[in-house]
Amino acid sequence: MASVSTPARQAAAGSRRAGFRRAAATGRPRSGGAGWLFATPFLVFFTLFLIVPIGIGLWMSFTDASLTGHGDSAFVGLDNYTEAFGDSQVWQTLGNTVWFTVLTTVPLVLVALVMALLVYTGMPGQWLWRLAFFASHLLPVAVVYQIWSMLFQPDRGMLNGLLNIFGIDGVAWLTGEKYAMWSIALVTLWWTVGFNFLLYLAALQAIPDHLYEAAALDGAGAWRRLWSVTLPQLRRTTGLIAVLQVMASLKVFDQIYLLTKGGPNGATRPILEYIYDTGFTNYRLGYASAVSYVFFGLIIVLSIAQLKIFSRRED
Repeated sequence: MASVSTPARQAAAGSRRAGFRRAAATGRPRSGGAGWLFATPFLVFFTLFLIVPIGIGLWMSFTDASLTGHGDSAFVGLDNYTEAFGDSQVWQTLGNTVWFTVLTTVPLVLVALVMALLVYTGMPGQWLWRLAFFASHLLPVAVVYQIWSMLFQPDRGMLNGLLNIFGIDGVAWLTGEKYAMWSIALVTLWWTVGFNFLLYLAALQAIPDHLYEAAALDGAGAWRRLWSVTLPQLRRTTGLIAVLQVMASLKVFDQIYLLTKGGPNGATRPILEYIYDTGFTNYRLGYASAVSYVFFGLIIVLSIAQLKIFSRRED
């Protein structure tokens, strides 16, 4: 049975078409309020657990707040920041943090790249290699501490045992100032390289096959394809991993606190441990907040610098 077009139906259809045309012309959906409704839970938690604590910490950095106080902290202006810039412990722990970042960033990029290339080229038992390379990243820091504290034992540790087999004296891995930071860098490499490996492997699998086919038709060998096709295609991923790794290394705390507690003689003490000790051991929350915001500003500057450097390389 044919439908009858009434004036009311024609008017309703015309209004719907006019609404669609207006939405298309403005480029906005007709019901934009629904997006905010779905985003509200995230925005509430984001504000409560990030924005508000940042604001409270920033205000606290301008006061002499103490962990033992009861709201009686006084406003001291920039005194905490002035003290922070003149504090030798701040500069020493910051230097330790930067040195750790230098020791870990380059190996964590290069080793992850080599691991991903070995798996991507089709080694036998790929599932086993992928599991072995990534499994350590799943371990909690307490387990990592237990494993490596036993390996680093001066008398019964496996590492010194291997050195003794070759007639080499044992090394004070965690108690010698010369070796402690290198030892922690080794632990960090073993523990966290799996995440970077996974990022590189995903990027390798996303490279179009026709690029390799074109290079092979031009007579390019395996090494030439690596240098001319693979590595240029991984430039963005390398930049991302480098930025993420620098940020993660600057925020080091767990493995150092468990393995050496900042020793020996403060040789491995990072700035976050100094902030922790200042706020929760010496009860100076105001001064600890000021030091943390100085460190936060340094991280922001380094992040912007890295992004600009890698964006210029892309151009």
